[in-house]
Amino acid sequence: MVLLSFDIEEFDMPLEYQGEIPFGKQISVSQTGLERILDLLKKHQVKATFFSTVVFAEHSRPLIERLLKEGHELASHTWFHSEFEEKHLKESKDRLEELFSTRVTGLRMPRMMPVSKNAVEEAGYSYNSSINPTFLPGRYNNLNVSRTYFKEGNVTQVPASVSPNFRIPLFWLSFHNFPLSFYKKLAADTLKKDRYLNVYFHPWEFAEIKDKAYKLPGFTVKHSGREMVERFEEFIIWLKQKSHAFGTFQEFQKQIGS
Repeated sequence: MVLLSFDIEEFDMPLEYQGEIPFGKQISVSQTGLERILDLLKKHQVKATFFSTVVFAEHSRPLIERLLKEGHELASHTWFHSEFEEKHLKESKDRLEELFSTRVTGLRMPRMMPVSKNAVEEAGYSYNSSINPTFLPGRYNNLNVSRTYFKEGNVTQVPASVSPNFRIPLFWLSFHNFPLSFYKKLAADTLKKDRYLNVYFHPWEFAEIKDKAYKLPGFTVKHSGREMVERFEEFIIWLKQKSHAFGTFQEFQKQIGS
């Protein structure tokens, strides 16, 4: 099964690089990208999971309602994208359920931050996808973590996919910066070995983010905007030609019986 997921959030990444972007623009950039993603998924009849911050969801209700209507899953990306307190685990879950009358069972922490496994379970989540089981200087050091899903108490951990050999991460930056043929090869190797693929992206990748005011480094904006739309569509078509099924995390949990 292919697990496509999107972290839908305020586009605050420019602030990490001392760039400038007003709050309204943070929201509108992500809204533009999300609309393009939903159009693509609808065109190809593909399901996905969307991890949303409460802040983005409250400002984007029609888009969240649309994704749910079209059969996608809504999960939590906590309350804010750049501010976190443990209480936000339960508060964000409850608020998303209240806003959209849907069952929220999954969590992904902003920027894949570490989080207390007990707090996640106590907040009522059944799965967590907040681990990138690879090594990236200054960001991740998870070479001792299982590459594939595992149980932690009553919560199923579903790490982001990395290649079977050398744990090359298959996250959004790899998709933008590797030749697409090489990324497909890594994805094929992972699907053959693990029998599933868990890859994640963000809506702002599908929008125009090359504004000089954002001060984003080249590796974060390469193949973004319309280029990303075309690149991502090619990837979906390739997966469908290989007869891979797409599903939500909730469907994946049922499949693996956890």
